[in-house]
Amino acid sequence: MRIPATTACLCPLLICLCFVQRSYGTSQPRPNVRAPRNQTKHPDGEKDVHHRPKRGWIWNQFFVLEEHIGPEAQHVGKLHSNSDKGDGSVRYLLSGEEAGTIFVIDEVTGDIHATKSLDREKKGQYVLHAQAIDRYTNRSLEPESEFIIKVQDVNDNAPKFPDGPFAAAVPEMADVGTSVFQVTATDADDPTYGNSAKIVYSILQGQPYFSVDPKTGVIRTALSNMDREARERYSVVVQAKDMAGSVGGLSGSTTINVTLTDVNDNPPKFPQKNYQLYVPESAQIGRAVGKIKATDEDLGVNAEMRYSITNAEGKAMFSITTDTDQKEGIISLRQPLNYEKRKVHTLHIEGENTHLDSRFSHLGPFKDTTTLRIIIGDVDEPPVFSMDYYIMDVYENSPVGTEVGTVTAQDPDSTKSPIRYFVDHSEEEQVYFTISVNNGVIKTTRSLDREDVAWHNITVMASEVDNPSLVSHVPVTIQVLDVNDNAPYIARDDEIIVCESSRAGQVIQTVRPSDMDNFANGRFSFALPSDLPVNPNFTLKDNEDNTASIVARRRQFSQAEQDLYQLPVVVRDGGEPVLSSTSTLTLRVCVCQRGGSSSSSSSNRVRACQVPAFLSTAGLSTGAFIAILLCIIILLAIVVLFVLLRSKKGKKEPLIISEEDIRENVVTYDDEGGGEEDTEAFDIAALRNPAGAEQRRLRREVRSGEEGWLVACGPQSPSLVLLDTEDMHHVIRQRVVDADKDTSGPPYDSLQTYAYEGCGSPTGSVSSLGLAQVLPPELSYSDLEDWEPEGHMQARLFGTELSETEQTITP
Repeated sequence: MRIPATTACLCPLLICLCFVQRSYGTSQPRPNVRAPRNQTKHPDGEKDVHHRPKRGWIWNQFFVLEEHIGPEAQHVGKLHSNSDKGDGSVRYLLSGEEAGTIFVIDEVTGDIHATKSLDREKKGQYVLHAQAIDRYTNRSLEPESEFIIKVQDVNDNAPKFPDGPFAAAVPEMADVGTSVFQVTATDADDPTYGNSAKIVYSILQGQPYFSVDPKTGVIRTALSNMDREARERYSVVVQAKDMAGSVGGLSGSTTINVTLTDVNDNPPKFPQKNYQLYVPESAQIGRAVGKIKATDEDLGVNAEMRYSITNAEGKAMFSITTDTDQKEGIISLRQPLNYEKRKVHTLHIEGENTHLDSRFSHLGPFKDTTTLRIIIGDVDEPPVFSMDYYIMDVYENSPVGTEVGTVTAQDPDSTKSPIRYFVDHSEEEQVYFTISVNNGVIKTTRSLDREDVAWHNITVMASEVDNPSLVSHVPVTIQVLDVNDNAPYIARDDEIIVCESSRAGQVIQTVRPSDMDNFANGRFSFALPSDLPVNPNFTLKDNEDNTASIVARRRQFSQAEQDLYQLPVVVRDGGEPVLSSTSTLTLRVCVCQRGGSSSSSSSNRVRACQVPAFLSTAGLSTGAFIAILLCIIILLAIVVLFVLLRSKKGKKEPLIISEEDIRENVVTYDDEGGGEEDTEAFDIAALRNPAGAEQRRLRREVRSGEEGWLVACGPQSPSLVLLDTEDMHHVIRQRVVDADKDTSGPPYDSLQTYAYEGCGSPTGSVSSLGLAQVLPPELSYSDLEDWEPEGHMQARLFGTELSETEQTITP
């Protein structure tokens, strides 16, 4: 919108009127009018006493039209100061945004002009500064003031759709008024000034299918039952016009491409009501024999369907699956076909949508049916065996040529061609069987051994004489039956352990036989060889449960006397004929570990020999023997070094560190005692009894021939009868009192022990003091038979030592 020239010329006139009104003393200045006080100064610095009237800037906010087109510059406004008398002494200056380029000022008159066309959409206002100075003295007549020049809008911008064209989608068959899309146009003009930016929407193309809201720009469907299958895409052109749509307004348009999306409003249909398919009778079970497809005008999931066979006869022979990618029905064979039995099969096939929409159920039903006739073709088929597999049996060791069994096959075709039989030897390393070519009788080619191979698997092939290329196969399993052709035996890899402490009648070990024949050969029996003399050491007991027990005949085996025994055992089976064998068992005598010797109730307990203390019968390896020698040498070197160090010490250290502390002390010193000399030199019995000296004298007088043991108390020690028990108690109490009164020692508890055996024991003393020359009574070790091996060892050792002692002291 352009402002008339008369309006533009009013601005200077208004400024002048305001100036005249101000000069005549208007009571209230305008809010944006500045009236600073001016004073004239003399050269000597004195002030003029004459007061001039108030002066100041007088103007309003300036406006300039955008897009000005003309040969002359556009007049913006006029600046005037009340100091200006019109004589040209006042100079007006302009500074700020675009001052001197776009905006220029007449320095004499104060008129401001715009030299270029302005665009409000690029810059809406300019801030400038005005100043009035004396032309001759350059003295500021008015203070610098700021003012604004606003660019006034005109309708020079058409509405725009910045993101167009657009794409939208709406379901087919949608109701009238269904929202499709919303467009929004923008206008660069000033929305606050006039109707330059007020937009109205309308449809230029797309009717009568769509409509648009003139204010919001929302596009809606205007026609019902729009079918995607009839038309899928629509192009809608929407116009946006400013100036509220009035004549002379500017406009812009955009295109919206609307696509109708699919819904399930079409049922599937078979192109034909009858189909025919040829299938040879040799078709394999489970393989696809044909395809069928129904059409559906819908898309995606709305066109998905499921195929099925509805008649029971067809469903028994064939199956149908759905290929979701191709939307086809795959027909497969479920049962073998036989041209001779049936030449035609009829299938009723149905195709049905899987995703139904209840809104369009009135357009249904959403399924269709068709009929498929399958013609079976005659094919020359291979022979067919009477069974899927055969199981036969034959006894081992049967002569070559023994008949095992018969397989049969026949031609399924109407020609009934003769059959020939073969054995597939490609998988066998050795040929054990052959078959009659004409009648299928299987025979052995060599003697069979069940213990070698108990089961044989062969493959029999059958082919027609008229067409040998057609071959059938059948598996045949042949079991080799057992006969009693292997004698039983006792397998014993480990030696049987016999403990030295074994008793007569004790079970040494339970043995069990092995037989390569079948367990059906009966019970095993055991015995010792009848042609050998009776074994004095061991016997055999048949437990009648296919086991036998080795029993000791005597007790007290000795490893030193004999460590190995041989025991032959005869074992027989219960087959036909009865077979037997003799197995020789090895028994080793050794000292068993604790728990190794067991009673008959635990005869199966594993025995383990005790490892000898040094160099067992098994011997040592060279490395172990060298290691033992090195250890012995090192020990000898340490002993020699210790003796040399002891010999260098010239003076022994005192036994008692402190002479003042004479109470009981435990003194540690590295000095070897005198042995028997110290024992004879000092009688320790004196420390145990006040009458020790008297007892010692009495004990030395005891003769070696006296019977029994000498005791310290009791009726057999007359010297002790003179001892008063009360005196001993008194001595002990006195010692306790003295210890409590002793104040010279450190303040710690002192444990003083007085050993006194006392009297009154009916068995006498158990002390061995002074009894070195008294002989013990004769002991019997016959009661140690049932002891553990350690007890037997001690019995033998003590028995030997006592025997040597008796030989020594016997006169």
